[in-house]
Amino acid sequence: MTESRLTLARDAGLLPSGLCVLGVPDGIAALDGLDAVFVTPSAADHARLGLAARRVAPDTAPATLVVLPRAKALARGLVAQALALTPGHVVLDGQKTDGIDSVIRDLRARPGVTLGEVMAKAHGKVVALSGDPETLADWRLPAAPTPVAPGFVTRPGVFSADGPDPGSVLLGAHLPPLSGEGADFGAGWGYLSAQVLAQPTVTRLHLVEDDGTALDCAALNVTDPRASLHWADVMTWKPPRLLNFVVMNPPFHQGRSADPALGRAFIMAALAVLSPAGRLVMVANRHLPYEDLLTERFAEVTEIVGDTRYKCVLASRPRKPAVPARKPAVIRLRR
Repeated sequence: MTESRLTLARDAGLLPSGLCVLGVPDGIAALDGLDAVFVTPSAADHARLGLAARRVAPDTAPATLVVLPRAKALARGLVAQALALTPGHVVLDGQKTDGIDSVIRDLRARPGVTLGEVMAKAHGKVVALSGDPETLADWRLPAAPTPVAPGFVTRPGVFSADGPDPGSVLLGAHLPPLSGEGADFGAGWGYLSAQVLAQPTVTRLHLVEDDGTALDCAALNVTDPRASLHWADVMTWKPPRLLNFVVMNPPFHQGRSADPALGRAFIMAALAVLSPAGRLVMVANRHLPYEDLLTERFAEVTEIVGDTRYKCVLASRPRKPAVPARKPAVIRLRR
């Protein structure tokens, strides 16, 4: 677990008070009392961490901790950013499955970088480094989003950064007729939203996305005046009124492990914002077990199209969870 490795780093004196943290570790108890500044694009993290979270790194810090992400280009970019911010004191933490070994190996090959002792624990490693920021100039993230498909741009680290997700492409090509006001839950950089807005009967579409970096790209990709962008956690976002439809390609990974609970949570979030005649249109991997929840919570559930990898589902007329009746208040008169 990240927390146990950060405890090692803290005990070794590698984590000073006021440090900048690029990313948010799984457990942050090891950073308690350090007045750390967390830099993260996640709306959910900002809500959870409050004033300790921000989207842009501070101008100065005594040290920078990089919580290594899975995406290779983003991981290298964050290391280069950290070295530019605090050349004399950078700490890397990452799981082996997220590429920490290859990052350490590549850094050792750079003559302008000095690495400290590598501490291994809980299937990961933590190491301190220092060096000349120009040594990692080729690792820096691009200054502007890069084209990924005709009319679309993305940035490293966002979901499906190399091109439209095949599930979204399948759903986008087989969308049922949609009308009125709706939302794209987990809109990412806007590919599926653009397909929805191709239907003139849609009057407004809310793009709801937790990843602020992806939403910045969506703002460039989806310029239709009917689109409203929301940097928000799908689980807590509330529309101005109940919606006619929700479309989504929900996430289903927690780290590298498949977690169907994430998709189920998206379904329940959609249920909460749909009108009584509302429709949910979603794509999911074929093996994920969502049918039981869908048939329990919607009057009609139909597979629109599918293949061996994906299934596109239309669920109509939501059944809202029953609200327990309040017991009448008992007023006792004192004699």
